[in-house]
Amino acid sequence: MQMEANLRTIGMYAGKRVTVVGLGVEGQDLARFFASQGAQVTVSDAKSASSLGQQLDAIADIDVALSLGGNRAGAVEGADLVAVSQGAPLDLPPIVRARERGIPITSRTQLFLELCPGKVVGITGSSGKTTTTSLVGAIVAGSDRPSLVGGNIGGPLLSRLPEIDPNTWVVLEVSHSQLVLTDRSPHVACITNVTPNHLDRFSWAEYVALKRKLLAYQSPVDTAILNFDNPVSRDFSREAVAEVLYFSIEGEIPGDGALVRDGRIIWRRAGEEHDVMSVAEIPLRGRHNVENVVCASALAGACNIEPAVIAAAVREFSAVPHRLELVATLQGAAYYNDSIATAPERTLAGMRSFHEPLVLLLGGREKHLPLDELAAETVTRCRAVVCFGEAGELLARACVAAHPHGMCGPFIRRVDTLPEAVSLAQQLAQAGDVVLLSPACTSFDAYDNF
Repeated sequence: MQMEANLRTIGMYAGKRVTVVGLGVEGQDLARFFASQGAQVTVSDAKSASSLGQQLDAIADIDVALSLGGNRAGAVEGADLVAVSQGAPLDLPPIVRARERGIPITSRTQLFLELCPGKVVGITGSSGKTTTTSLVGAIVAGSDRPSLVGGNIGGPLLSRLPEIDPNTWVVLEVSHSQLVLTDRSPHVACITNVTPNHLDRFSWAEYVALKRKLLAYQSPVDTAILNFDNPVSRDFSREAVAEVLYFSIEGEIPGDGALVRDGRIIWRRAGEEHDVMSVAEIPLRGRHNVENVVCASALAGACNIEPAVIAAAVREFSAVPHRLELVATLQGAAYYNDSIATAPERTLAGMRSFHEPLVLLLGGREKHLPLDELAAETVTRCRAVVCFGEAGELLARACVAAHPHGMCGPFIRRVDTLPEAVSLAQQLAQAGDVVLLSPACTSFDAYDNF
């Protein structure tokens, strides 16, 4: 079977001229994949060679042409195919030129969905998708099925195709930007939730449409898992062609899926209910992580994995790095890295996972998202708020405005950089506090990537 999967791809692009736009993690995977197929590969990136040292080192062993220091339209001259890394704007000159010339445009996610011979579980959402993907990956591994976890998390994906046969279960985290250039859907597709996010690049309608796209190409024999507690996700059922299952932590659901009742997670299939585990057994902090586990239970049940296997994997599960990750305890204060929280909603979920006084670190590059609820919560939950980075002033003003007396003083502080914010937080923290890096913004004002 594995040999058959290999033969599906070997030589498919031999002699083809392929331009890869962007040399991040996806661009490296694309370049390596096409080079292994015998294609003539050109890599286009806006950054200079001096700024791409690590990325160029990562592909130093393959033969590619480089077009660096600007995404120039000429990079696609003579190309048979253009492969675009996620997040690359589609109005970049080489992509515009490719469309004008009728050159096919693809992406890593699209290629993988086309070529993967195994069963694919795809998970997207505004929040919770990384933890849910990791949970489902652990559950599938616990079922002793051959499996692979990747997509928006993990490293190379296309280069792992030779490992996959029809019996392999592939669990993918899929971001909204990875859905821009897709016309295929996974066999099991899950929407954890859809809430305002990335409004610096997309309108709300565009963002919702991208999330809906995960389901758009499913067939009646596929399965869609939707969050019944989230109105946007729930409404996707109206257009779903696949069988729809729901999950909820707030109450009953129509039909099959997973829910919480009397403090226990219940899985329902064909009207028959099965007890999975007690909510109290979940080793992760926060109500949002209960939702992640219930969602993972719905997904695992849809893959016909027994409740006992689900429960065993959840009990052994550890927090994913950068998600409420305890990194140090200094002078009686606990330091948690929740840097995955790049939207106010995620920061609120992180804050609500603790009862201790908080010293909160907020900052980075904001995404034009509402700040009112987050700012109001800082008044009642935080000993201090340290705002940093490009959005630091905006965040500080929002927190000051939310204070009933408009008071700043020692409560709200403003610094320029993340290292300064950590240093100041250490000065402000007291024994028994939690110092929480949960920035509510992206890191692109100061760093190349997450």
